Amino acid sequence: MKINVRGKNIDATPSLVDYAHKKLGKLDKHFEENADVQVVMSVIREEHIVEVTVNLNGMILRGEESTGDMYASIDQVVDKLERQVKKYKTRMHKQMRQKGVRPVSEQQASLEAEEPEEDKPQVVRTKRFPLKPMTVEEAILQMDLLGHSFFVFASAETDTINVIYRRKDGNYGLIEPE
Repeated sequence: MKINVRGKNIDATPSLVDYAHKKLGKLDKHFEENADVQVVMSVIREEHIVEVTVNLNGMILRGEESTGDMYASIDQVVDKLERQVKKYKTRMHKQMRQKGVRPVSEQQASLEAEEPEEDKPQVVRTKRFPLKPMTVEEAILQMDLLGHSFFVFASAETDTINVIYRRKDGNYGLIEPE
């Protein structure tokens, strides 16, 4: 596992970096191939925030935690990522048993909207990501793993760009082009 730790408004001390490597090393047993892990530690006011993004050949796991102590934030984000991995593996095994389908296409898209600071709305962030074909079920799984309310993906059935979103009633909606 390749782990990149950086600080934002804080120096990533060797002890913090070592602690992050040690804790995130526990996740390595869950991955068959090498994972690229990005860790961003930041301090805003009294809050110590740790953001971890794990990239597994296009499949993205992400966790963010904020506490009054950087070490506690690292512990909590690792626990969150372990739960995500277990949830993902459980769903994949269940899907494979039910359908006998091929492995999941690896693809991710996460668009995060931030509040504009001015009265007039503006584009404050642009993300680019590779679109790999996937089924609606795979897109729902990826959206749930990321904790987002919508997900943009390329449909494996129609080879078009689709959007899956979570409705207020807890169900999902699908937007397809005509």
